[in-house]
Amino acid sequence: MIYPGAILAVLGGGQLGRMFTLAAHSMGYKVWVLDPAAHSPAGSIAERHLQATYTDKDALAEIAAHCAAVTTEFENVPASSLEYLQQFIPVRPSASALGITRDRILEKTFIQQAGLLTTPFLIITSVDDCIAACEKMALPALMKTAQMGYDGKGQALISSTDDALKHFENQQNADCILEQIVDIKQEISVVLARNPEGVTQCFPVGENIHVNGILDTTIVPANINPEIEQQAITMAISLATTLDYVGVLAVEFFLSQGNQLLINEMAPRPHNSGHYTLDACITDQFEQQVRTLCGLQPGAADLLKPVVMLNILGDIWRNEMVPDWNTVYRHMAAKLHLYGKDKPLSGRKMGHINILSDSLSGAMETSEQIRQQLGF
Repeated sequence: MIYPGAILAVLGGGQLGRMFTLAAHSMGYKVWVLDPAAHSPAGSIAERHLQATYTDKDALAEIAAHCAAVTTEFENVPASSLEYLQQFIPVRPSASALGITRDRILEKTFIQQAGLLTTPFLIITSVDDCIAACEKMALPALMKTAQMGYDGKGQALISSTDDALKHFENQQNADCILEQIVDIKQEISVVLARNPEGVTQCFPVGENIHVNGILDTTIVPANINPEIEQQAITMAISLATTLDYVGVLAVEFFLSQGNQLLINEMAPRPHNSGHYTLDACITDQFEQQVRTLCGLQPGAADLLKPVVMLNILGDIWRNEMVPDWNTVYRHMAAKLHLYGKDKPLSGRKMGHINILSDSLSGAMETSEQIRQQLGF
């Protein structure tokens, strides 16, 4: 076990790294951040910001020599860096787990081999695969890059073979999947924490609403029946156990019109849909990340009150004017979290708002008031 006073490292300096750093500080740990950007949300508050690439040998050697353990805030850290570090200190989640979850082909294949359902998909690694996939699968369908796709990036709606070939070319012929479109009733997610001994805590299931491929709203508790809720939790735990996963893991599901649960994807880190835990749960997902990284017992994950989480994108900074945050603060049970980013670009996640209430209807009503007043 790793106790307060130790130095923890996080690879990645964005908002997830920032919230990990805040949690670690509150628990008595020091944090080093490795991130190539000169100014990063996490690097600005950490004890040390190593401004270097994720493959920089000197920076990795510094972490190996001085840090007690290392985690990541995103899944696309080079495998070679993680494999180097885990020779010297714990890397949680492991390089092998990240290798599976960063690649849609490996991820969906792994999920199916674990006996769980995904949306039907076909693998595309060549122009011939592209043509054959369009012949086999009913169109329209979704084409997604195997790696580096998030928040709708690297994805396209395919209505013809020509569409598929064009998208494949636009992605520089990178490996892709062609995924069948499912008639979805709801999107839900399970965020869990698992320590090295396999002790696991699941947060309450969240119901997610996406706009333009980006998470817009998470509602907790989700409006699903108890059987679906338990099934989602059981499937998420099964995946974490099969992966021998250590850390915080998010599992996103599609619930079909026929009440069939399909796993969409996994995220090997705290997740946007788990941000509600910062205010609405006994332990939040970032404290769980610190706990599991350090080999400690995960905290209780009980929901304290119903909550609605609203994502804040850079689009509401109209004409570079700062939004009227008093719109949020006048509601005593609304909590504003800003990420310390310098430029409010369109589509960029700048923060989120958690709205708590004694009832879910009350949280929903307040969230709509805030949304209208801020204009998003």
